[in-house]
Amino acid sequence: DTTYLDYKKILEKRDDYGPTGNGGNGLILHTSLALDPDFGQPLGLLWEKLWHRQHKPSPPPGETSTSKKKRLKKERLIAKNRAFKEKESYRWVEAFQKVNKLFKGLEMPDGGLLTRVIHVFDREGDIAEVFALQRKNKNTGVVVRAAHNRCLSEENSYLWEYVTSQEVQFIKEVELPETKKRKERTATLEIRYCPVSINPPSRLKKSGNFNVYALFATEINVPDGCEPVTWMLLTSELVTTQAEASQILRWYTYRWRIEEYHKILKSGCKAENYRLAGESMSTMLGFLTVIAAQLLRMTYLHRNSPHSSAELVLTKIQMDVLLASTPPKQKKQIQLTVDWAIRAIARLGGYLEHRKNSPIGIQVLWRGWLELESLCQGWLLHENLK
Repeated sequence: DTTYLDYKKILEKRDDYGPTGNGGNGLILHTSLALDPDFGQPLGLLWEKLWHRQHKPSPPPGETSTSKKKRLKKERLIAKNRAFKEKESYRWVEAFQKVNKLFKGLEMPDGGLLTRVIHVFDREGDIAEVFALQRKNKNTGVVVRAAHNRCLSEENSYLWEYVTSQEVQFIKEVELPETKKRKERTATLEIRYCPVSINPPSRLKKSGNFNVYALFATEINVPDGCEPVTWMLLTSELVTTQAEASQILRWYTYRWRIEEYHKILKSGCKAENYRLAGESMSTMLGFLTVIAAQLLRMTYLHRNSPHSSAELVLTKIQMDVLLASTPPKQKKQIQLTVDWAIRAIARLGGYLEHRKNSPIGIQVLWRGWLELESLCQGWLLHENLK
């Protein structure tokens, strides 16, 4: 997924940043995050791309409304005729290619992959080139939320009209996380699914039709004041049973993990608070993104596997430092679990453990992680002196 990092106050370094919409001035970050397919456990970063848009020249003085319309029409035409690789939408195909390349080293003698990679995209990733590329790559699949009401050749219809006319196959409840536009709630969804044959755009006529499965989920019994959930998903994976449809739906909900990652990067790691030139900011983000991914991984391990070994989230030096910073009276009660590790890091960040019902926030974890890294550096320096 893509996020926009806003640095609009850095006017003196404006050339290193670019417009991000709504008056913003900053950088654009596109991220590929690896997740476990069964439980959605974050595993780490696979690939990221950072860039900025070019600033548009100021309109000529005394420009009339007619001249403005002509200028904007010309700009849109130039943008439309740009080569696909020069467009921002190419980042979805580029991410697809880069991630697949990472797994090429795992090829088996018969040319297959040890691991099947499923790419999950939101509506911006609904690009015909994605389906064309997926068809050429073995052991690679895609789940994308549809953005276009595409023409269906064999069905002699259009995507939305055809899929919504199918019978409801089953009802499923999905937990919706809180966002800026909605509160956390449980949504009850009607699920329809069927195979579809999508006409390729004229630029890809030689590719032939894209034969995929469509899954339509729409919310029923919507609470008052809430906007109903409506998802049209397209996938290369087989969807012929309730279990297969539920799996596709579950994989799509995992996409929220990357939104959490971006939130950690901005709110926890304060990625938008730094005031650096573009190249220096790029280097800084190289560190911050790795830390944000680690904090996301730790958060989910703490949520789903709190009694697992602390070795899953800490190195030996980090564990030694946390043990050394633990009050003597508490050391006898310590069990080296993920729960202990998270709480120990949070205490370094100012977490007050006597507040039993107080959740551990991401900013506390971020401060604790920085403090732990500083203590580890001191620990290593002391070891070197020996």
